Amino acid sequence: MERFERAVGAVVGSAVGDALGAPFEFGPQGAFSARFPDPGGGDEMCGGGGWEPGEATDDTQMAVLVAESLLQRSGLDLPDIFARFQRWAAADPKDIGLQTEDVLTNGMPWDMAAAIHFQVNQRAAGNGSLMRATTSAVFFARAGRSTTMDAARRIAALTHGDRAAWEGTAVFHELIRVTLTGADPLNALPEILGLVHPDHRERYATVLAADWHPDQATEFNGAVWPCLGSAVWALRATGSFEDAMRAAVDLGGDTDTVAAVTGGLAGARYGLGAIPARWSESVHVPLPGYDGRVLRLAELIDLVHRLGECPLTAARSAPPGTPRPGPG
Repeated sequence: MERFERAVGAVVGSAVGDALGAPFEFGPQGAFSARFPDPGGGDEMCGGGGWEPGEATDDTQMAVLVAESLLQRSGLDLPDIFARFQRWAAADPKDIGLQTEDVLTNGMPWDMAAAIHFQVNQRAAGNGSLMRATTSAVFFARAGRSTTMDAARRIAALTHGDRAAWEGTAVFHELIRVTLTGADPLNALPEILGLVHPDHRERYATVLAADWHPDQATEFNGAVWPCLGSAVWALRATGSFEDAMRAAVDLGGDTDTVAAVTGGLAGARYGLGAIPARWSESVHVPLPGYDGRVLRLAELIDLVHRLGECPLTAARSAPPGTPRPGPG
């Protein structure tokens, strides 16, 4: 399978998971299979809960904003990403995380807003930086492990002051990088865990272990580590993109984000061709604050093409003085 098909699978797969999971958010376990007991036997892109059938939520909307900043600014421009997030948040999107909304609207500059939020609240380990990471993971993958994990931490830190969120996003970036090469991401987990900050390594080692099940989670899957652990479990426990999606949404809770993260990993593993057309062809990504733009399948594929064409020298750039959170 060509790398491009895996990259498109990751981005489209994440959007598909987001849209599939949105109507079931905060619902009970098993709700998806209870409504659609036979795979392919109904219109699983059902909409509901304020979402149109196939409509992607803030998860994919923010991922697109990250991608467009990387492309239009020729690399990593953190103030620009933050400004795009602010413009989007000011346009009253249908869904936005409470923490993310506070950081984007508290009036603080881009390099202080998340840190101040964390200092005040002492809680900022939600999955909001993980949910939007597929496009940046695809963009930075060709630059190698160190660059992709560093970029993940920096982008995560724009809205999440808790290092737990940085580390989970960095692990996801590296899992995508490995998968795009055609390697098994599950086999890479022990080595990746060695690159996680020591203060958070044990927590991630627990939820990424081969014998871990989401039922063992001690926190709601809206937190970053059980969310990532649930996505990896869904990938490990199934053998196809479609089955991974069903497993992810059936976990209940924060279904759109768990399924979006699962979709990124499963899409990279199985490729675009493994994503049912009945799902991918209905996906659409509105961008509040951006002149009524809506991206559909063709636009998402074009976005991935452009992410892959961007020169890697630009992918390594960053504004002078940019914080560089790292594993040490």
